[in-house]
Amino acid sequence: MKRNDGDISTTDKDFDIKSTLGQLPDWRVLVRQLVTRYRTGNFVTGLEFVSRVASAAEAANHHPDVDLRYGHVDIRLFTHDEFALTKRDTDLATQISQIAANMGLTSEPRVLSRMEIVLDTHDMVQIKPFWQAVLKMQGHPKYDEELLDPTGCLPGLWFQTCEPHELPQQRFHLDLWVAADEVQTRIDAGLAAGGVVVSTNNAPEFTVLADAQGNKVCVCTVPDK
Repeated sequence: MKRNDGDISTTDKDFDIKSTLGQLPDWRVLVRQLVTRYRTGNFVTGLEFVSRVASAAEAANHHPDVDLRYGHVDIRLFTHDEFALTKRDTDLATQISQIAANMGLTSEPRVLSRMEIVLDTHDMVQIKPFWQAVLKMQGHPKYDEELLDPTGCLPGLWFQTCEPHELPQQRFHLDLWVAADEVQTRIDAGLAAGGVVVSTNNAPEFTVLADAQGNKVCVCTVPDK
């Protein structure tokens, strides 16, 4: 069973991340994080942009994850002490968008994606300690079924419970998280490349595709409506 990633707000009942996203066209939600990419064109411009973002983050005492590359900067926002998205994230996202606008930078949030590895099992308790140890991961504070890399370098590992007779031949599959306005594009690309639709029972939250040999991937998203 997939987790419900629609539950992405905080304990603050007055804060609705989905409504707020309508005011943040530069950003998308992927696996409980606000994410965006800004095209900078060159490294020096990217460095200047990161420096201005860092100043805003310091002033807000709220710090994003930033990935500086030659032609773009990726930014991820998440409130770690609440393990959720909060108003602190959306407030800083608004400031970052203004910084980017002042520098004439263009956002491309649709190109971003996140990947998780999913392992089908009839007994998570039996095998979870092994994977936690060998991958040097930590438990998720909210979902017992998930392991996380504390460095943020490895994709998360999700244990999907199945009855023994339901276990497929392919025990590992991928969860590919993309923006809601990118889902159909990815599905269409997969189908055009020889893939097939296995299930749309839970679409748009996730659509199951497979390649020509039956290897599966779930194209997942947080619906924007």
